[in-house]
Amino acid sequence: MPTVLIAATVLTGLVTGVFALYSHTIMPAFRRTDDRTFVTAFQAIDRAIINPWFMVTFLGGPPAIAAAGLLRPTVLVWTAFGLALAVVVITVAVHLPLNDALKAAGDPATIDTAQVRAAFRERRWLLWNHLRTAASLTAFLLLTVALTQASD
Repeated sequence: MPTVLIAATVLTGLVTGVFALYSHTIMPAFRRTDDRTFVTAFQAIDRAIINPWFMVTFLGGPPAIAAAGLLRPTVLVWTAFGLALAVVVITVAVHLPLNDALKAAGDPATIDTAQVRAAFRERRWLLWNHLRTAASLTAFLLLTVALTQASD
């Protein structure tokens, strides 16, 4: 069984879990908080997630999938690669600008957190997170099937 395909599958599964956690736990919990708590907590999580573990997981998946596709070219693997790229594009185009604007708003103790939260566009962030979760989960499932076929 190709090690690169295993690595691609694991990395994709891990990043899928992160996105899913935001969809089913973190954002619903934040929805129930007041504006200051929301801004404070989101800023803290967004700063904390930029770490080597997450960056390897998030940025390592697509190249690992591409390498697996080169070593074992299948429609499943290349479709997973396309979905992984879509996840990166969604993150860069939608999530990073919203996250960066929220971080740049400043210290929640000194800003109008209601205005900052409204400008963040929570529903838009969450909708696109659901979409990248679905794309990432589909890529993970395709890679899992590719793994089972590679072991036959």
